[in-house]
Amino acid sequence: MHGGLPAPVLDEPSRRPVALPAGLTLLRPHPRISLLLHRRSATVAVVLLALLVGVMLVSACVGQTYVPPGEVWRTLRTGAGPHDLVVNELRVPRIAVGALVGAALGVAGALVQTVTRNPLASPDVIGVGHGAAAATVLALATGAVSSPSAMPVVSVLGGLAAAALVYALAWRRGMQPSRFVLTGVGIGVALSAVVQLYLTDSELEAAEQVKLWLTGSLNGRGWAQAGPLAVVLLASLPGLVWASRALRPLGLDPETAAGLGVRVDRARLGLTVLGVVLAATATGAAGPIGFVALTAPQLARRLTRTPQLPLLNAALTGGVVLVAADLTARTLLPPLEIPVGALTALVGGPYLLWLLGRRTGAR
Repeated sequence: MHGGLPAPVLDEPSRRPVALPAGLTLLRPHPRISLLLHRRSATVAVVLLALLVGVMLVSACVGQTYVPPGEVWRTLRTGAGPHDLVVNELRVPRIAVGALVGAALGVAGALVQTVTRNPLASPDVIGVGHGAAAATVLALATGAVSSPSAMPVVSVLGGLAAAALVYALAWRRGMQPSRFVLTGVGIGVALSAVVQLYLTDSELEAAEQVKLWLTGSLNGRGWAQAGPLAVVLLASLPGLVWASRALRPLGLDPETAAGLGVRVDRARLGLTVLGVVLAATATGAAGPIGFVALTAPQLARRLTRTPQLPLLNAALTGGVVLVAADLTARTLLPPLEIPVGALTALVGGPYLLWLLGRRTGAR
């Protein structure tokens, strides 16, 4: 940069200088490959990654039994020692699940908010959480599921089915974001009624089990939940690379995006499917944890100051938020452990009111 003007870059076919917008850097890892790097987003991503590692380390150390950081590292490296049960069996798997669930919810929230063009939207709004809950209670009520290990699979299928139903009902010669959100709210209310009906007629023990799952908790979660979620995230990477490119034109109005050659309905469908799969898998691993998918993308956008929602930073922000919330939930009132979903709802509610106030004031 010189004098506040963007540095010229040579356009390869014509060798003419092309001015880059401020804050962007052109990377050429290969003569046929060129990438634009948003420097502030990259810096924020590095800071968020360091913060996530720090929060995970603190969470591994702090609890009813304090384990020094050196002992945590030694236990992780050797797999033995006096703190093996606390570190390797109880805390680290739970922390891994929290980071993965937070990352999946952060990305899912960013995708849904882009499709709906509404910062108040989240996968919960389009029925993912309600569908997962309704499928779980119906499976328990009918006896279709007797093993707790099968509940995550049922909740994932329920979330996907609910989102598919919302999309089908909202389709009218194209997908209108406002109709999509309103249909999701209506389906969510209906599915919530199914859950409440089950809770009122079921036995106390079964009702308590479902209530705990509906709150969202990382208690008792381990590698059995972290493994499938990690596989889904890795399998989604090619789709997320495509999504990061599709987010920019979809941030514009549909007519402009179509004028740029984007198939708007097809792109919206692809982003919705990707977001729903991630949100449903995260819900199956930890239950419906509210407000992470709502807040993480908006926090990431405010940190990076980018016009579109940054997927990588949304994932890192979601991981930091959920791991920190779980750490607070299990250490705030010892020996009582608060479900992390209750804590995120407690913090996310005022944030939602503040966001609504800002939108009303802007109008």
